Amino acid sequence: MSGEEAARVPSPCTGVCRLNRQDCCIGCGRTGLEIAEWGVMNNAEKQAVLVRIKREETASR
Repeated sequence: MSGEEAARVPSPCTGVCRLNRQDCCIGCGRTGLEIAEWGVMNNAEKQAVLVRIKREETASR
């Protein structure tokens, strides 16, 4: 197992897969494109998505 595989970033999927009008999943907060590309993203790209989701969650409070 490579270091990349060992440190794999888990998907934020919650099993509630429904996109809102802004093309964001109401379950995990990813866009439709981010969901589609998650499997081919590297860890840095995945971490950037998670940071954006967290930032938007914080801003909406």
